[in-house]
Amino acid sequence: MTLRIIAGEARGRRLSTPEGIEVRPTTSRVREAVFNSLHSQGCLEGADVLDLFAGSGALGLEAVSRGAASATFVESAPAALAALKANIDVTGFNDRCRMVPGDVMKELPQLGGGFDVALCDPPYGFGAWSELLSQLPSDTVVAESDQAVELGPDWDVVKQRRYAGTVVVIATRR
Repeated sequence: MTLRIIAGEARGRRLSTPEGIEVRPTTSRVREAVFNSLHSQGCLEGADVLDLFAGSGALGLEAVSRGAASATFVESAPAALAALKANIDVTGFNDRCRMVPGDVMKELPQLGGGFDVALCDPPYGFGAWSELLSQLPSDTVVAESDQAVELGPDWDVVKQRRYAGTVVVIATRR
Protein backbone atom coordinates (compact mmCIF):
# COMPACT_ATOMS: atom_id res chain seq x y z
CA MET A 1 0.00 0.00 0.00
CA THR A 2 1.34 3.42 -0.96
CA LEU A 3 0.81 6.08 1.67
CA ARG A 4 1.17 9.79 1.05
CA ILE A 5 0.63 12.94 3.07
CA ILE A 6 -2.72 14.26 1.81
CA ALA A 7 -2.54 18.00 2.48
CA GLY A 8 -0.50 20.83 3.89
CA GLU A 9 3.21 21.52 4.02
CA ALA A 10 4.33 17.98 3.12
CA ARG A 11 1.50 17.23 0.69
CA GLY A 12 2.30 14.39 -1.70
CA ARG A 13 5.31 13.06 0.22
CA ARG A 14 5.43 9.29 0.06
CA LEU A 15 5.56 7.46 3.40
CA SER A 16 7.21 4.13 4.16
CA THR A 17 5.26 1.33 5.80
CA PRO A 18 6.83 -1.14 8.24
CA GLU A 19 8.30 -4.23 6.63
CA GLY A 20 7.81 -7.71 7.99
CA ILE A 21 4.87 -6.95 10.27
CA GLU A 22 1.17 -6.84 9.54
CA VAL A 23 -0.05 -3.28 9.54
CA ARG A 24 -3.27 -1.64 8.49
CA PRO A 25 -2.46 1.98 7.85
CA THR A 26 -5.37 4.40 8.01
CA THR A 27 -6.65 4.88 4.47
CA SER A 28 -6.42 8.25 2.76
CA ARG A 29 -10.20 8.53 2.78
CA VAL A 30 -10.40 8.07 6.55
CA ARG A 31 -7.42 10.37 7.22
CA GLU A 32 -8.95 13.10 5.08
CA ALA A 33 -12.30 12.85 6.88
CA VAL A 34 -10.65 12.88 10.32
CA PHE A 35 -8.46 15.88 9.61
CA ASN A 36 -11.22 17.85 7.91
CA SER A 37 -13.32 17.31 11.03
CA LEU A 38 -10.49 18.32 13.38
CA HIS A 39 -9.82 21.41 11.27
CA SER A 40 -13.49 22.43 11.30
CA GLN A 41 -13.47 22.15 15.12
CA GLY A 42 -10.40 24.39 15.29
CA CYS A 43 -8.35 21.85 17.22
CA LEU A 44 -5.47 21.28 14.81
CA GLU A 45 -3.71 24.60 14.13
CA GLY A 46 -0.82 24.98 16.58
CA ALA A 47 -1.81 21.79 18.43
CA ASP A 48 0.51 19.40 20.23
CA VAL A 49 -0.54 15.98 18.96
CA LEU A 50 -0.01 12.55 20.49
CA ASP A 51 0.00 9.62 18.02
CA LEU A 52 -0.44 6.34 19.91
CA PHE A 53 0.22 2.95 18.29
CA ALA A 54 1.84 5.17 15.66
CA GLY A 55 2.94 2.56 13.12
CA SER A 56 4.19 4.51 10.09
CA GLY A 57 3.26 7.80 11.77
CA ALA A 58 0.87 8.76 8.97
CA LEU A 59 -1.69 10.28 11.36
CA GLY A 60 0.71 12.42 13.37
CA LEU A 61 2.67 13.49 10.29
CA GLU A 62 -0.56 14.47 8.54
CA ALA A 63 -1.41 16.58 11.60
CA VAL A 64 1.95 18.39 11.51
CA SER A 65 1.67 18.88 7.75
CA ARG A 66 -1.71 20.54 8.31
CA GLY A 67 -0.54 22.94 10.99
CA ALA A 68 -0.05 21.10 14.28
CA ALA A 69 2.92 22.50 16.21
CA SER A 70 4.31 19.10 17.18
CA ALA A 71 3.69 15.36 17.25
CA THR A 72 4.82 12.76 19.76
CA PHE A 73 4.71 9.18 18.47
CA VAL A 74 4.51 6.11 20.72
CA GLU A 75 5.22 2.76 19.06
CA SER A 76 6.73 -0.53 20.22
CA ALA A 77 7.48 -2.51 17.03
CA PRO A 78 11.08 -2.05 15.81
CA ALA A 79 10.08 -2.28 12.13
CA ALA A 80 7.40 0.38 12.64
CA LEU A 81 9.88 2.61 14.48
CA ALA A 82 12.31 2.33 11.55
CA ALA A 83 9.56 3.30 9.07
CA LEU A 84 8.44 6.12 11.37
CA LYS A 85 11.98 7.53 11.58
CA ALA A 86 12.29 7.40 7.77
CA ASN A 87 8.93 9.16 7.41
CA ILE A 88 9.87 11.93 9.83
CA ASP A 89 13.07 12.41 7.82
CA VAL A 90 11.29 12.47 4.43
CA THR A 91 8.78 15.08 5.61
CA GLY A 92 11.51 17.23 7.17
CA PHE A 93 9.58 17.50 10.44
CA ASN A 94 12.47 16.33 12.65
CA ASP A 95 12.33 19.47 14.80
CA ARG A 96 8.58 19.04 15.43
CA CYS A 97 8.45 15.29 16.06
CA ARG A 98 9.47 13.10 18.98
CA MET A 99 9.56 9.30 18.97
CA VAL A 100 8.88 7.36 22.17
CA PRO A 101 9.76 3.68 21.69
CA GLY A 102 7.75 1.42 23.96
CA ASP A 103 4.40 -0.01 24.94
CA VAL A 104 1.66 2.63 24.86
CA MET A 105 0.07 1.59 28.16
CA LYS A 106 3.44 1.71 29.95
CA GLU A 107 4.61 4.96 28.35
CA LEU A 108 1.41 7.00 28.82
CA PRO A 109 2.02 7.82 32.51
CA GLN A 110 5.56 9.01 31.64
CA LEU A 111 4.46 11.42 28.90
CA GLY A 112 2.99 14.09 31.13
CA GLY A 113 0.22 16.38 29.95
CA GLY A 114 -0.09 19.17 27.49
CA PHE A 115 -1.38 17.37 24.42
CA ASP A 116 -4.28 18.93 22.55
CA VAL A 117 -5.27 15.93 20.43
CA ALA A 118 -4.60 12.20 20.84
CA LEU A 119 -4.73 9.98 17.75
CA CYS A 120 -5.34 6.36 18.81
CA ASP A 121 -5.18 3.62 16.20
CA PRO A 122 -4.41 0.41 18.11
CA PRO A 123 -4.22 -3.06 16.55
CA TYR A 124 -7.56 -4.63 15.70
CA GLY A 125 -9.09 -6.46 18.63
CA PHE A 126 -7.71 -3.95 21.15
CA GLY A 127 -9.76 -4.32 24.32
CA ALA A 128 -8.35 -1.79 26.79
CA TRP A 129 -10.14 1.35 25.62
CA SER A 130 -11.38 2.39 29.06
CA GLU A 131 -7.88 2.07 30.56
CA LEU A 132 -6.33 3.93 27.64
CA LEU A 133 -8.89 6.75 27.67
CA SER A 134 -8.65 7.23 31.43
CA GLN A 135 -4.88 7.83 31.11
CA LEU A 136 -4.94 10.08 28.03
CA PRO A 137 -3.16 13.40 28.58
CA SER A 138 -5.49 15.09 26.07
CA ASP A 139 -9.01 16.51 25.99
CA THR A 140 -9.69 15.52 22.36
CA VAL A 141 -9.32 11.99 21.05
CA VAL A 142 -9.60 10.34 17.67
CA ALA A 143 -10.20 6.62 18.25
CA GLU A 144 -9.98 4.19 15.36
CA SER A 145 -11.07 0.57 15.74
CA ASP A 146 -12.56 -2.44 14.01
CA GLN A 147 -15.45 -2.41 16.50
CA ALA A 148 -17.51 0.06 18.51
CA VAL A 149 -15.43 2.08 20.97
CA GLU A 150 -16.85 2.37 24.48
CA LEU A 151 -15.78 5.83 25.59
CA GLY A 152 -17.24 5.84 29.07
CA PRO A 153 -18.93 8.69 30.96
CA ASP A 154 -16.01 11.14 30.78
CA TRP A 155 -16.23 11.64 27.01
CA ASP A 156 -18.71 13.29 24.63
CA VAL A 157 -18.89 12.02 21.05
CA VAL A 158 -18.38 14.83 18.55
CA LYS A 159 -18.49 12.59 15.49
CA GLN A 160 -18.72 8.86 14.87
CA ARG A 161 -18.63 7.13 11.53
CA ARG A 162 -17.95 3.72 10.01
CA TYR A 163 -15.74 3.45 6.94
CA ALA A 164 -16.00 -0.13 5.64
CA GLY A 165 -14.44 -2.18 8.49
CA THR A 166 -13.18 0.81 10.47
CA VAL A 167 -15.02 2.79 13.14
CA VAL A 168 -13.75 6.31 13.79
CA VAL A 169 -14.85 8.29 16.85
CA ILE A 170 -13.87 11.87 17.62
CA ALA A 171 -14.65 12.81 21.21
CA THR A 172 -13.91 15.49 23.79
CA ARG A 173 -13.43 15.09 27.50
CA ARG A 174 -16.26 16.45 29.69
